[in-house]
Amino acid sequence: MVKITLEVKGMACGMCESHINDTVRRQFEIKKVSSSHKAGKTEILADYLLDEEKLKVAIRETGYEVLSVKTEPYVKKGFWIRLNSARKR
Repeated sequence: MVKITLEVKGMACGMCESHINDTVRRQFEIKKVSSSHKAGKTEILADYLLDEEKLKVAIRETGYEVLSVKTEPYVKKGFWIRLNSARKR
């Protein structure tokens, strides 16, 4: 899995967050998306890398601007601890 963090300009309220989340859900196959207008960020969890340009265009067409995109591997919290505990037995 991958975690994609977008810095988004233009979000001002919870409805803005919903517009972005709905757009991402409709146009991409993802596991989870959440946005914060206070932080100016959108976080997406997906099984694979998304096309950054298509993502930027989709959000731009909704009326917001993607300032940056950061992609990193995602490991579910607690999984590593359980995995290591099982190996020690």
